[in-house]
Amino acid sequence: MIQRAETPAEAWHALLRPDVELSADFCRRFADGLRARRLTFGDRVHCPFLRPFFLTPDDERRVRVVAETIAALGERVAQQAVRDPGLLAQFALTPEEERLARIDPGYPTVSTSSRLDAFLLPDSLWFAEYNAESPAGMGYTDTLREVFEGLEIMRRFETRYVVRASPLAPALLAALLKSYREFGGTASPPTIAIVDWREVPTWSEFEILRDGFDRLGTPTIVCDPRDLAFDGRTLSTKGRRIDLVYRRVLTSDIIERSSECDALVRAYEAHAVCVANNLRCKICQKKTFFAVLTDRRNQHLFSHDERALVGRHIPWTRTLADVRTERADEEIVLLEHVRRQRSELVIKPSDEYGGKGVVLGWETSEPAWDRAIDDALADRPGRWVVQARIPVRHDRFPRFEPGKSAEFGEMLVDFAPYLFSGKLVGYLTRLSASGLANVTSGGGQVPAFVVEPR
Repeated sequence: MIQRAETPAEAWHALLRPDVELSADFCRRFADGLRARRLTFGDRVHCPFLRPFFLTPDDERRVRVVAETIAALGERVAQQAVRDPGLLAQFALTPEEERLARIDPGYPTVSTSSRLDAFLLPDSLWFAEYNAESPAGMGYTDTLREVFEGLEIMRRFETRYVVRASPLAPALLAALLKSYREFGGTASPPTIAIVDWREVPTWSEFEILRDGFDRLGTPTIVCDPRDLAFDGRTLSTKGRRIDLVYRRVLTSDIIERSSECDALVRAYEAHAVCVANNLRCKICQKKTFFAVLTDRRNQHLFSHDERALVGRHIPWTRTLADVRTERADEEIVLLEHVRRQRSELVIKPSDEYGGKGVVLGWETSEPAWDRAIDDALADRPGRWVVQARIPVRHDRFPRFEPGKSAEFGEMLVDFAPYLFSGKLVGYLTRLSASGLANVTSGGGQVPAFVVEPR
Protein backbone atom coordinates (compact mmCIF):
# COMPACT_ATOMS: atom_id res chain seq x y z
CA MET A 1 0.00 0.00 0.00
CA ILE A 2 1.30 3.45 -0.96
CA GLN A 3 1.57 5.69 2.08
CA ARG A 4 0.38 9.29 1.93
CA ALA A 5 3.22 11.80 2.03
CA GLU A 6 3.56 13.79 5.24
CA THR A 7 2.30 17.36 4.89
CA PRO A 8 4.44 20.36 5.97
CA ALA A 9 2.02 20.97 8.85
CA GLU A 10 2.41 17.37 10.04
CA ALA A 11 6.17 17.68 9.79
CA TRP A 12 6.11 20.85 11.90
CA HIS A 13 3.83 19.28 14.50
CA ALA A 14 6.18 16.31 14.79
CA LEU A 15 8.99 18.71 15.71
CA LEU A 16 7.03 20.29 18.59
CA ARG A 17 8.25 18.81 21.88
CA PRO A 18 5.73 18.59 24.78
CA ASP A 19 8.34 19.59 27.37
CA VAL A 20 9.77 22.42 25.24
CA GLU A 21 7.73 24.22 22.54
CA LEU A 22 4.32 23.09 23.85
CA SER A 23 5.10 23.83 27.51
CA ALA A 24 3.53 26.65 29.52
CA ASP A 25 6.97 28.20 30.08
CA PHE A 26 7.73 28.35 26.34
CA CYS A 27 4.27 29.79 25.61
CA ARG A 28 4.78 32.48 28.27
CA ARG A 29 8.17 33.45 26.84
CA PHE A 30 6.74 33.38 23.30
CA ALA A 31 3.89 35.73 24.33
CA ASP A 32 6.33 38.03 26.14
CA GLY A 33 8.42 38.17 22.97
CA LEU A 34 5.37 39.13 20.93
CA ARG A 35 4.51 41.94 23.33
CA ALA A 36 8.09 43.19 23.19
CA ARG A 37 7.77 43.36 19.39
CA ARG A 38 4.46 45.30 19.67
CA LEU A 39 2.51 42.35 18.31
CA THR A 40 -0.63 43.26 20.20
CA PHE A 41 -4.18 44.17 19.31
CA GLY A 42 -5.27 46.23 22.27
CA ASP A 43 -4.29 44.06 25.26
CA ARG A 44 -4.17 40.73 23.40
CA VAL A 45 -1.19 39.15 21.69
CA HIS A 46 -1.72 38.75 17.99
CA CYS A 47 -0.57 35.17 17.72
CA PRO A 48 -1.46 32.61 20.42
CA PHE A 49 -0.49 29.87 17.94
CA LEU A 50 2.73 27.88 17.54
CA ARG A 51 2.61 27.05 13.83
CA PRO A 52 2.65 29.11 10.64
CA PHE A 53 0.29 28.50 7.75
CA PHE A 54 1.96 26.69 4.86
CA LEU A 55 1.13 26.86 1.16
CA THR A 56 2.81 25.37 -1.89
CA PRO A 57 4.25 27.18 -4.93
CA ASP A 58 1.27 25.85 -6.92
CA ASP A 59 -1.09 27.33 -4.34
CA GLU A 60 0.65 30.68 -4.70
CA ARG A 61 0.44 30.62 -8.49
CA ARG A 62 -3.31 30.01 -8.55
CA VAL A 63 -3.94 32.62 -5.85
CA ARG A 64 -1.86 35.17 -7.75
CA VAL A 65 -3.81 34.84 -11.01
CA VAL A 66 -7.21 35.19 -9.36
CA ALA A 67 -6.33 37.88 -6.81
CA GLU A 68 -4.60 40.13 -9.31
CA THR A 69 -7.50 39.77 -11.75
CA ILE A 70 -10.04 40.75 -9.09
CA ALA A 71 -7.92 43.75 -8.06
CA ALA A 72 -7.73 44.83 -11.71
CA LEU A 73 -11.52 44.52 -12.02
CA GLY A 74 -11.85 46.68 -8.92
CA GLU A 75 -9.75 49.42 -10.50
CA ARG A 76 -11.74 49.26 -13.73
CA VAL A 77 -15.14 49.20 -12.06
CA ALA A 78 -14.34 52.10 -9.72
CA GLN A 79 -13.10 54.27 -12.58
CA GLN A 80 -16.11 53.36 -14.72
CA ALA A 81 -18.57 53.98 -11.88
CA VAL A 82 -17.40 57.59 -11.51
CA ARG A 83 -18.38 58.13 -15.17
CA ASP A 84 -21.54 55.97 -15.20
CA PRO A 85 -24.35 57.04 -12.84
CA GLY A 86 -26.23 53.78 -13.37
CA LEU A 87 -23.23 51.67 -12.35
CA LEU A 88 -22.40 53.93 -9.42
CA ALA A 89 -25.98 53.62 -8.15
CA GLN A 90 -25.46 49.86 -7.70
CA PHE A 91 -22.97 50.58 -4.91
CA ALA A 92 -25.54 52.57 -2.90
CA LEU A 93 -23.08 55.23 -1.74
CA THR A 94 -24.38 57.91 0.58
CA PRO A 95 -24.42 61.45 -0.87
CA GLU A 96 -21.25 62.39 1.03
CA GLU A 97 -19.48 59.17 0.05
CA GLU A 98 -20.32 59.93 -3.57
CA ARG A 99 -19.09 63.53 -3.23
CA LEU A 100 -15.75 62.36 -1.88
CA ALA A 101 -15.47 59.62 -4.51
CA ARG A 102 -15.98 62.17 -7.29
CA ILE A 103 -13.05 64.33 -6.16
CA ASP A 104 -10.17 63.88 -8.59
CA PRO A 105 -7.35 62.39 -6.49
CA GLY A 106 -4.69 63.51 -8.95
CA TYR A 107 -3.55 60.03 -9.98
CA PRO A 108 -5.25 56.95 -11.47
CA THR A 109 -4.65 54.12 -8.97
CA VAL A 110 -7.71 53.73 -6.76
CA SER A 111 -6.39 51.14 -4.29
CA THR A 112 -2.66 51.48 -3.76
CA SER A 113 -3.02 48.84 -1.03
CA SER A 114 -5.79 46.24 -0.89
CA ARG A 115 -6.56 42.79 0.46
CA LEU A 116 -8.86 39.94 -0.49
CA ASP A 117 -10.32 37.64 2.16
CA ALA A 118 -10.24 34.08 0.88
CA PHE A 119 -10.52 30.40 1.73
CA LEU A 120 -7.81 28.34 0.08
CA LEU A 121 -8.53 24.61 -0.15
CA PRO A 122 -6.83 21.89 -2.22
CA ASP A 123 -9.68 21.81 -4.73
CA SER A 124 -11.15 25.33 -4.49
CA LEU A 125 -10.38 29.00 -3.93
CA TRP A 126 -13.19 31.33 -2.93
CA PHE A 127 -13.08 35.00 -1.99
CA ALA A 128 -15.55 36.38 0.54
CA GLU A 129 -14.72 40.11 0.51
CA TYR A 130 -12.49 42.75 -1.05
CA ASN A 131 -10.89 45.23 1.33
CA ALA A 132 -10.15 48.06 -1.07
CA GLU A 133 -9.62 50.66 1.65
CA SER A 134 -6.66 50.77 4.03
CA PRO A 135 -6.33 47.07 4.92
CA ALA A 136 -4.50 46.44 8.17
CA GLY A 137 -1.96 43.90 9.31
CA MET A 138 1.13 44.39 7.15
CA GLY A 139 3.38 45.49 9.99
CA TYR A 140 2.16 42.68 12.22
CA THR A 141 2.61 40.18 9.41
CA ASP A 142 6.22 41.19 8.77
CA THR A 143 7.11 41.04 12.44
CA LEU A 144 5.41 37.66 12.94
CA ARG A 145 7.39 36.33 10.00
CA GLU A 146 10.60 37.50 11.66
CA VAL A 147 9.58 35.93 14.99
CA PHE A 148 8.91 32.52 13.44
CA GLU A 149 12.02 32.68 11.27
CA GLY A 150 14.01 33.15 14.47
CA LEU A 151 12.63 30.08 16.25
CA GLU A 152 14.89 27.08 16.77
CA ILE A 153 12.16 24.78 15.46
CA MET A 154 12.22 26.66 12.14
CA ARG A 155 15.90 25.78 11.68
CA ARG A 156 15.06 22.12 12.18
CA PHE A 157 12.09 22.38 9.83
CA GLU A 158 14.30 23.97 7.15
CA THR A 159 16.49 20.89 7.00
CA ARG A 160 13.59 19.25 5.15
CA TYR A 161 11.81 22.17 3.47
CA VAL A 162 12.72 25.28 1.52
CA VAL A 163 10.80 28.09 3.26
CA ARG A 164 9.98 31.45 1.68
CA ALA A 165 8.06 34.59 2.65
CA SER A 166 8.54 38.10 1.28
CA PRO A 167 8.63 41.14 3.58
CA LEU A 168 5.62 43.39 3.06
CA ALA A 169 6.86 46.78 4.27
CA PRO A 170 9.29 47.36 1.35
CA ALA A 171 6.60 46.40 -1.18
CA LEU A 172 4.01 48.61 0.53
CA LEU A 173 6.43 51.54 0.55
CA ALA A 174 7.22 50.98 -3.15
CA ALA A 175 3.50 51.05 -3.96
CA LEU A 176 2.97 54.24 -1.95
CA LEU A 177 5.89 55.92 -3.70
CA LYS A 178 4.56 54.76 -7.08
CA SER A 179 1.23 56.45 -6.36
CA TYR A 180 3.11 59.56 -5.21
CA ARG A 181 5.00 59.69 -8.51
CA GLU A 182 1.76 59.16 -10.46
CA PHE A 183 0.38 62.10 -8.49
CA GLY A 184 3.27 64.21 -9.76
CA GLY A 185 5.10 64.42 -6.44
CA THR A 186 8.70 65.57 -6.68
CA ALA A 187 10.08 65.33 -3.13
CA SER A 188 12.87 62.76 -2.92
CA PRO A 189 12.23 61.24 -0.54
CA PRO A 190 8.77 62.49 0.37
CA THR A 191 7.71 62.71 3.99
CA ILE A 192 4.94 60.19 4.70
CA ALA A 193 2.29 60.56 7.37
CA ILE A 194 0.44 57.43 8.51
CA VAL A 195 -2.89 58.92 9.60
CA ASP A 196 -5.49 57.38 11.89
CA TRP A 197 -7.03 57.98 15.31
CA ARG A 198 -4.54 57.55 18.13
CA GLU A 199 -7.14 55.47 20.04
CA VAL A 200 -7.29 52.63 17.48
CA PRO A 201 -5.96 49.25 18.65
CA THR A 202 -3.74 48.99 15.55
CA TRP A 203 -1.61 52.04 16.50
CA SER A 204 1.28 49.71 17.34
CA GLU A 205 1.23 48.48 13.75
CA PHE A 206 1.61 52.04 12.46
CA GLU A 207 4.72 52.39 14.62
CA ILE A 208 6.12 49.16 13.16
CA LEU A 209 5.56 50.46 9.63
CA ARG A 210 6.96 53.89 10.49
CA ASP A 211 10.17 52.31 11.75
CA GLY A 212 10.38 50.10 8.66
CA PHE A 213 9.85 53.01 6.24
CA ASP A 214 12.45 55.08 8.12
CA ARG A 215 14.99 52.26 7.81
CA LEU A 216 14.27 52.16 4.08
CA GLY A 217 15.14 55.85 3.76
CA THR A 218 11.69 57.46 3.70
CA PRO A 219 10.96 59.71 6.70
CA THR A 220 7.60 58.78 8.22
CA ILE A 221 5.34 60.22 10.90
CA VAL A 222 2.41 58.57 12.67
CA CYS A 223 -0.27 61.12 13.50
CA ASP A 224 -3.94 61.66 14.25
CA PRO A 225 -6.21 63.55 11.79
CA ARG A 226 -6.71 66.09 14.58
CA ASP A 227 -2.98 66.85 14.46
CA LEU A 228 -3.11 67.99 10.83
CA ALA A 229 -3.13 71.61 9.64
CA PHE A 230 -3.69 72.97 6.12
CA ASP A 231 -2.79 76.57 5.24
CA GLY A 232 -4.12 76.47 1.69
CA ARG A 233 -0.85 75.20 0.23
CA THR A 234 0.78 72.73 2.61
CA LEU A 235 -0.51 69.94 4.82
CA SER A 236 1.53 69.65 8.00
CA THR A 237 1.61 68.22 11.49
CA LYS A 238 3.26 70.12 14.33
CA GLY A 239 5.06 72.29 11.77
CA ARG A 240 6.38 69.39 9.69
CA ARG A 241 5.37 69.30 6.02
CA ILE A 242 3.63 66.17 4.69
CA ASP A 243 4.01 65.09 1.07
CA LEU A 244 2.20 61.74 1.11
CA VAL A 245 -0.60 60.54 3.40
CA TYR A 246 -0.80 56.80 3.92
CA ARG A 247 -4.45 56.91 4.90
CA ARG A 248 -5.54 54.42 7.50
CA VAL A 249 -8.44 56.55 8.77
CA LEU A 250 -11.57 55.18 7.12
CA THR A 251 -13.84 57.16 4.82
CA SER A 252 -16.76 56.49 7.17
CA ASP A 253 -14.82 58.18 9.99
CA ILE A 254 -13.87 61.08 7.74
CA ILE A 255 -17.57 61.63 7.09
CA GLU A 256 -18.79 61.06 10.65
CA ARG A 257 -16.06 63.25 12.16
CA SER A 258 -15.79 65.74 9.33
CA SER A 259 -14.65 68.71 11.43
CA GLU A 260 -11.74 66.69 12.81
CA CYS A 261 -10.73 65.58 9.30
CA ASP A 262 -11.28 68.96 7.65
CA ALA A 263 -7.58 69.72 7.07
CA LEU A 264 -7.02 66.32 5.41
CA VAL A 265 -10.02 66.63 3.08
CA ARG A 266 -9.27 70.25 2.10
CA ALA A 267 -5.66 69.37 1.28
CA TYR A 268 -6.87 66.37 -0.74
CA GLU A 269 -9.35 68.50 -2.70
CA ALA A 270 -6.66 71.11 -3.39
CA HIS A 271 -4.18 68.47 -4.65
CA ALA A 272 -1.78 69.77 -2.01
CA VAL A 273 -0.94 66.25 -0.89
CA CYS A 274 -1.06 62.74 -2.33
CA VAL A 275 -3.47 60.54 -0.36
CA ALA A 276 -3.29 56.75 -0.69
CA ASN A 277 -5.61 54.99 -0.77
CA ASN A 278 -7.58 57.78 -2.36
CA LEU A 279 -11.24 58.30 -1.53
CA ARG A 280 -12.52 56.58 -4.70
CA CYS A 281 -11.58 53.24 -3.18
CA LYS A 282 -14.79 53.45 -1.14
CA ILE A 283 -16.67 52.30 -4.23
CA CYS A 284 -15.14 48.82 -4.26
CA GLN A 285 -14.75 48.70 -0.49
CA LYS A 286 -18.51 48.23 -0.37
CA LYS A 287 -19.47 44.57 -0.28
CA THR A 288 -21.86 45.39 -3.12
CA PHE A 289 -18.73 45.15 -5.29
CA PHE A 290 -19.23 41.38 -5.45
CA ALA A 291 -22.88 41.95 -6.35
CA VAL A 292 -21.71 44.07 -9.29
CA LEU A 293 -19.26 41.35 -10.35
CA THR A 294 -21.85 38.55 -10.21
CA ASP A 295 -24.89 40.39 -11.62
CA ARG A 296 -25.77 39.45 -15.20
CA ARG A 297 -26.61 43.05 -16.12
CA ASN A 298 -22.93 43.99 -15.76
CA GLN A 299 -21.51 41.24 -17.96
CA HIS A 300 -20.62 43.73 -20.68
CA LEU A 301 -17.94 45.19 -18.37
CA PHE A 302 -15.92 41.97 -18.37
CA SER A 303 -14.34 39.62 -20.89
CA HIS A 304 -15.44 36.02 -21.27
CA ASP A 305 -12.40 34.81 -19.31
CA GLU A 306 -13.01 37.36 -16.55
CA ARG A 307 -16.65 36.30 -16.21
CA ALA A 308 -15.54 32.66 -15.99
CA LEU A 309 -13.01 33.51 -13.28
CA VAL A 310 -15.64 35.41 -11.30
CA GLY A 311 -17.99 32.44 -11.57
CA ARG A 312 -15.35 30.06 -10.17
CA HIS A 313 -14.06 32.23 -7.33
CA ILE A 314 -16.60 34.93 -6.32
CA PRO A 315 -19.77 33.82 -4.48
CA TRP A 316 -23.16 34.89 -5.80
CA THR A 317 -23.94 38.18 -4.04
CA ARG A 318 -26.90 40.55 -4.16
CA THR A 319 -27.97 43.74 -2.46
CA LEU A 320 -30.80 42.69 -0.12
CA ALA A 321 -34.03 44.21 -1.47
CA ASP A 322 -37.51 43.31 -2.66
CA VAL A 323 -36.51 42.64 -6.28
CA ARG A 324 -36.39 39.96 -8.91
CA THR A 325 -32.97 38.77 -9.96
CA GLU A 326 -31.24 35.59 -11.10
CA ARG A 327 -29.16 32.87 -9.56
CA ALA A 328 -27.55 30.09 -11.59
CA ASP A 329 -29.44 31.36 -14.66
CA GLU A 330 -32.76 30.94 -12.87
CA GLU A 331 -34.97 33.98 -12.22
CA ILE A 332 -35.91 34.32 -8.55
CA VAL A 333 -37.80 36.60 -6.19
CA LEU A 334 -34.90 37.57 -4.01
CA LEU A 335 -36.60 37.87 -0.61
CA GLU A 336 -38.49 34.60 -1.02
CA HIS A 337 -35.25 32.89 -2.02
CA VAL A 338 -33.32 34.32 0.92
CA ARG A 339 -35.96 33.27 3.47
CA ARG A 340 -36.14 29.78 2.00
CA GLN A 341 -32.41 29.11 1.57
CA ARG A 342 -31.17 30.15 5.00
CA SER A 343 -28.70 27.25 5.35
CA GLU A 344 -26.70 28.31 2.32
CA LEU A 345 -26.63 32.09 2.72
CA VAL A 346 -24.93 34.89 4.67
CA ILE A 347 -26.32 38.34 5.39
CA LYS A 348 -23.77 41.07 6.00
CA PRO A 349 -23.66 44.88 6.08
CA SER A 350 -22.22 46.33 2.93
CA ASP A 351 -19.94 48.72 4.76
CA GLU A 352 -18.56 47.23 7.96
CA TYR A 353 -15.40 45.40 8.97
CA GLY A 354 -14.24 42.97 11.63
CA GLY A 355 -17.25 40.68 11.16
CA LYS A 356 -19.67 43.29 12.51
CA GLY A 357 -23.29 42.48 11.76
CA VAL A 358 -22.58 39.27 9.82
CA VAL A 359 -25.36 36.67 10.14
CA LEU A 360 -24.49 33.11 9.11
CA GLY A 361 -27.72 31.43 8.07
CA TRP A 362 -26.58 27.90 8.95
CA GLU A 363 -25.82 29.01 12.52
CA THR A 364 -29.08 30.97 12.91
CA SER A 365 -32.61 29.84 13.77
CA GLU A 366 -35.39 30.50 11.29
CA PRO A 367 -37.06 33.20 13.45
CA ALA A 368 -33.72 34.96 14.01
CA TRP A 369 -32.97 34.76 10.27
CA ASP A 370 -36.33 36.31 9.42
CA ARG A 371 -35.66 39.10 11.95
CA ALA A 372 -32.26 39.74 10.37
CA ILE A 373 -33.90 40.07 6.95
CA ASP A 374 -36.59 42.41 8.28
CA ASP A 375 -34.05 44.54 10.12
CA ALA A 376 -31.95 44.82 6.97
CA LEU A 377 -34.96 45.86 4.90
CA ALA A 378 -35.82 48.54 7.45
CA ASP A 379 -32.34 50.04 7.11
CA ARG A 380 -31.20 52.46 4.40
CA PRO A 381 -31.56 50.92 0.90
CA GLY A 382 -28.38 49.21 -0.23
CA ARG A 383 -27.05 48.88 3.31
CA TRP A 384 -27.06 45.03 3.36
CA VAL A 385 -26.05 42.23 1.03
CA VAL A 386 -26.79 38.53 0.90
CA GLN A 387 -24.10 36.13 -0.24
CA ALA A 388 -23.86 32.44 -1.04
CA ARG A 389 -22.14 30.23 1.51
CA ILE A 390 -18.68 29.16 0.41
CA PRO A 391 -16.49 26.23 1.51
CA VAL A 392 -14.14 27.17 4.32
CA ARG A 393 -10.88 25.69 5.53
CA HIS A 394 -10.16 24.18 8.93
CA ASP A 395 -6.71 23.06 10.06
CA ARG A 396 -5.23 21.79 13.34
CA PHE A 397 -3.05 24.31 15.16
CA PRO A 398 -1.29 24.30 18.53
CA ARG A 399 -2.84 27.15 20.54
CA PHE A 400 -2.13 28.45 24.05
CA GLU A 401 -4.04 30.46 26.64
CA PRO A 402 -2.22 32.84 29.01
CA GLY A 403 -0.32 30.84 31.62
CA LYS A 404 -1.10 27.47 30.04
CA SER A 405 0.65 25.00 27.78
CA ALA A 406 -0.40 24.66 24.15
CA GLU A 407 -3.15 22.31 22.99
CA PHE A 408 -4.16 21.30 19.49
CA GLY A 409 -7.50 22.38 18.09
CA GLU A 410 -9.35 22.79 14.81
CA MET A 411 -9.27 26.39 13.59
CA LEU A 412 -10.99 28.21 10.74
CA VAL A 413 -8.31 29.55 8.37
CA ASP A 414 -9.00 32.85 6.61
CA PHE A 415 -6.29 33.39 4.00
CA ALA A 416 -6.07 36.99 2.75
CA PRO A 417 -3.73 37.98 -0.10
CA TYR A 418 -2.30 41.51 0.01
CA LEU A 419 -2.09 43.43 -3.25
CA PHE A 420 0.06 46.54 -3.61
CA SER A 421 -0.43 48.45 -6.86
CA GLY A 422 -2.54 45.46 -7.92
CA LYS A 423 0.26 42.89 -7.48
CA LEU A 424 0.24 40.00 -5.01
CA VAL A 425 2.96 40.47 -2.42
CA GLY A 426 2.03 38.37 0.62
CA TYR A 427 -0.69 37.18 2.95
CA LEU A 428 -2.58 37.91 6.12
CA THR A 429 -3.63 34.61 7.69
CA ARG A 430 -6.18 34.66 10.51
CA LEU A 431 -7.44 31.80 12.63
CA SER A 432 -10.61 31.43 14.64
CA ALA A 433 -12.54 28.76 16.49
CA SER A 434 -15.80 30.40 15.33
CA GLY A 435 -17.33 31.01 11.92
CA LEU A 436 -15.76 34.47 11.68
CA ALA A 437 -12.00 34.76 11.34
CA ASN A 438 -10.77 38.23 12.22
CA VAL A 439 -8.67 39.75 14.96
CA THR A 440 -11.39 42.30 15.81
CA SER A 441 -13.83 39.58 16.88
CA GLY A 442 -11.26 37.64 18.91
CA GLY A 443 -9.36 35.59 16.35
CA GLY A 444 -5.60 35.47 15.94
CA GLN A 445 -2.98 35.70 13.23
CA VAL A 446 -0.12 33.52 12.01
CA PRO A 447 2.46 34.14 9.30
CA ALA A 448 2.21 32.32 5.98
CA PHE A 449 5.20 30.64 4.32
CA VAL A 450 5.52 29.12 0.87
CA VAL A 451 7.25 25.75 1.33
CA GLU A 452 8.45 22.86 -0.80
CA PRO A 453 10.47 19.75 0.03
CA ARG A 454 14.23 19.93 -0.35
